[in-house]
Amino acid sequence: MKKYLHLAIVPLTLAMACFYAPAAKSQAIQIGNEERTVFEVGINIGPSFFLGDLGGNRGEGTRFIKDVNLSLTKWMKGAYVTVYPNDWLGVRAAAQFGKLEGNDEIINPKGGEELFRKQRNLDFRTNLFEAYVAAEVYPLQLLLNRYGDYNPRLKPYGVIGVGMYKYNPQGSLTDANGNQTWYYLKPLHLEGQGFAEYPDRKEYSLTQINIPMGVGAKYQLTEKVNLSLEILLRKSFNDYVDDVSTTYIDPALYDKYLSPQNAVIARKISDKMINTLYVPGATRFAAGEQRGNPNQNDSWFTTFLKIGWKLNAASSELKRMRCPARF
Repeated sequence: MKKYLHLAIVPLTLAMACFYAPAAKSQAIQIGNEERTVFEVGINIGPSFFLGDLGGNRGEGTRFIKDVNLSLTKWMKGAYVTVYPNDWLGVRAAAQFGKLEGNDEIINPKGGEELFRKQRNLDFRTNLFEAYVAAEVYPLQLLLNRYGDYNPRLKPYGVIGVGMYKYNPQGSLTDANGNQTWYYLKPLHLEGQGFAEYPDRKEYSLTQINIPMGVGAKYQLTEKVNLSLEILLRKSFNDYVDDVSTTYIDPALYDKYLSPQNAVIARKISDKMINTLYVPGATRFAAGEQRGNPNQNDSWFTTFLKIGWKLNAASSELKRMRCPARF
């Protein structure tokens, strides 16, 4: 994970540089001879959507909005603190908690490449905790301040940063009576992670680095209160958020490496083929056949509604605001 730490350099360097930019127009407020930087605290809530190997829609599986399954929508909520050293940049620290889910069973087959995923019949769910630091950039503030006191109520912005997340995927088995039981997947090594027969498949960590990036728009309701709508995508460097990445393995290896109890579960949960679609009459996929796509890492995105409070906003700030004329 250390090799990804350099990714923090860009947003953090940008943020630190702007604290010391002498020509920047400050968003700080003046109280007597003292100038204060504006701080904002807030909360956010919104739906989260998983983009990985499991689930999806018609055609080849992707990590794009085409394969969003609305029926698996989960919710994420959190809080943030943002420091505004000037009026076109914010430095945000945030943390949030939510869930992600993927399921092949819900795919509606159309006779195309999605049949493989429907036949595969795998599922997962996980709780997710994430924290990150990011730069908020308000491009119109940066570009149009030179034309006067440009301070609209509605302000579009972009976000990019670096973060970490913790997860722990589970998969399910359903018995003959329809009772569903969930099992943690990492201890089952379903694709041979850590097995001597697969030296290139290392055990994955449940704590990972990601890159949050997105766009939003903020509307100032009062001097101290604002509302924002933000779409935030997480680019990960991990293809095991859903515990699916490469190929099926010989199930005899579970007996070799796992406890008897885990070996029984791993045999059942690693391959839950449906006998009626992709390979009629087959009972399971052969070792070496495709299980996931290792060429695309998992990701997810959220659509947040945010409410923020400025802790030391100037009482005259709202009077200077207006509806933007340049839209």
